[in-house]
Amino acid sequence: YGDSPPAEMVATAETRVAFLDHILQELDMQRPVLVSPSMSGRFALPFLLVQGDQLAGFVPIAPVGTKDYTAEQYQQVQTPTLILYGDHDTSLGAQALQSLQHLPRHHVAVLPDAGHACYMDKPEDFHRALLGFLHQLK
Repeated sequence: YGDSPPAEMVATAETRVAFLDHILQELDMQRPVLVSPSMSGRFALPFLLVQGDQLAGFVPIAPVGTKDYTAEQYQQVQTPTLILYGDHDTSLGAQALQSLQHLPRHHVAVLPDAGHACYMDKPEDFHRALLGFLHQLK
């Protein structure tokens, strides 16, 4: 929940991009879909902006850090994106949507009666939205 001690190897956006890139290479992942809930936005968003062309899709779930980037930066990304959040998440969900709506290839799914961890509050609705997005990527 963001209380881990600082790690020098992931202290900057650049090092977080390198870290995530290293993991994807070690796992031999070819054009994965990156699902990014909450705090993972600190890793996923800089990766999306720098190396989004390596992803088949992006699913931000009310990620943190969306205000760290400009509308112009988001507009450069061509990765298909499903912006997902619960309608009871009035802080991070709404804030993320405000920034991420500048991604040119995005869709939005708002889960009714779900909070910040919408995937836990409404798992069936979450999986239905996620699977629908994944099927349209094929």
